Amino acid sequence: MLPKVIRLARHAPKDRPTAWDRYWAGITATGEDGEVLWDSGTDTEFLGYQETLQRYLDPRLSIVDAGCGHGSFTRALAGIFPQAIGVDVSEHAVARARSESRGIGNIRFDVRDLTAPGAGAALVAAGVVDDGGANVFIRGVLHVLDDDDQAALVENLKAVAGARGTVFMAETNFQGNPLDYVSHLGATRRGIPAPLELAIRGLPMPGCFGPEERLRVFPPSDWELLEDGDVAIRTNPATGVAGQDRVPGYYAVVRPLP
Repeated sequence: MLPKVIRLARHAPKDRPTAWDRYWAGITATGEDGEVLWDSGTDTEFLGYQETLQRYLDPRLSIVDAGCGHGSFTRALAGIFPQAIGVDVSEHAVARARSESRGIGNIRFDVRDLTAPGAGAALVAAGVVDDGGANVFIRGVLHVLDDDDQAALVENLKAVAGARGTVFMAETNFQGNPLDYVSHLGATRRGIPAPLELAIRGLPMPGCFGPEERLRVFPPSDWELLEDGDVAIRTNPATGVAGQDRVPGYYAVVRPLP
């Protein structure tokens, strides 16, 4: 199986924004029967976050879904915040998110690389985010970025959060090598589930993000930790094998210090 995974991974573009836009350009269906590996097609995972979101995030503020993809979590967030703003580096992802979100009045999407210098301040300057601050939701983004891009993203999130906003993150924290990871997601010597193969072929290999990574990226000198813990990240149930649609994960709620 390892040689096949290596061959597939060689096809992934080295440039991150290009990789993500090509990936989303090739997606024809989302949801449980779709092609997106991390889309379970249910609201089970989000419902597990909802109480924490409502406990710590100011319900009067808008919320930015950083790395929104096709907007499934953005739409869920629009149900509990006055406005939900999905932001993604991929034009094709945002186009799909807009199409799938028609009829929802308090939702909008913006194409933007949130690892680019000044991207957070630009959202505020453009009026996409109120200058008083906004809440932030991140699910499955930090673990696919390298250290420099993680630091750049967090710097922009600090500008978005401002004086009043709070950041909620949920990330994959699988402890094992890449072969262990793809095996957990259903890859065997006989074959690789289609959503997993599509991700391996088109996207950078993910890492893990847990308490140690959070401490490095959100240092206590700049961020207050309000709550953290373990969580199950739901994926596309492509294999039908119990447990392979849930990946060990980590969540945290942090707030920028004044």
